[in-house]
Amino acid sequence: MGFETRPLTARVGLEVTGLDLKRATEAEIAALADCLDRASALLLRGQSMTPGEIVAFSRHLGELDEAPVNENGKKFVAGLPELYVVSNIKDAKGEAIGSLGAGEAVWHTDMSYLANPPDASLLYAVEIPPEGGDTWVAGMHAALEDMAPELRARIEGRRIKHDGTYNSGGYLRQGVTATEDIERAPGALHPAICRHPRTGREALYLGRRRNAYVEGLGKDESDALLDALWAHATRPEYCYRHRWRLGDVLIWDNRATLHRRDPFDPEARRLMHRTQVRGKAAPAA
Repeated sequence: MGFETRPLTARVGLEVTGLDLKRATEAEIAALADCLDRASALLLRGQSMTPGEIVAFSRHLGELDEAPVNENGKKFVAGLPELYVVSNIKDAKGEAIGSLGAGEAVWHTDMSYLANPPDASLLYAVEIPPEGGDTWVAGMHAALEDMAPELRARIEGRRIKHDGTYNSGGYLRQGVTATEDIERAPGALHPAICRHPRTGREALYLGRRRNAYVEGLGKDESDALLDALWAHATRPEYCYRHRWRLGDVLIWDNRATLHRRDPFDPEARRLMHRTQVRGKAAPAA
């Protein structure tokens, strides 16, 4: 392995040093994927990548999803349909060039409302504000391992509805009718406890809180159970807080993590490029 690693925290994440992603060999990329399986999140600092190079590297991790349209109904980078722009910057017409604005992006797992959610996501820092906009990652292997037996017993064999009405910034998704009705909201049912397809390790799989419910329970009982699960899953000991520098690359395994973003000054500029590795299969109990 032509690079070194060190833990980001005791429970989730590794920092990778000594690797230029533009020049990574097949053997190094395979070793990097093994590290991602083991640690659920990877940080590589000091990268210098064009949009095309980001997409080219990401393709080594698997087939990529095409980026969804932003809140203005637009795609982002001509010729690179897989590249998703996360930004509050506006163009000369006053329209956002990317998605999610400057507000908080609440805890979530990317696109878990799909039948086959993405396996992994990569985020690259192009422009960052002086402060704010930190990204948090929570390890769901650790959260499940530490869960009280009584709480785990309440979700064994159960599925959770993952809402597809709103994105993590609270914006209504393109082509979706606004609703807070958990029965009518679009989305998929996934096991609350999933087994990682490559490692076999179990993880808690929550998706996002808004409009979620636990199949087979009444709304009040479901809400109480979900509140208990979210309070446990996002405890500080399971979390890594990433303070961005230019050139940072953060990769996370959507099958084994939650992530969120802090808000930042809307007058400051933040520009991030993201790719997403397409899900190979539905989350499995």
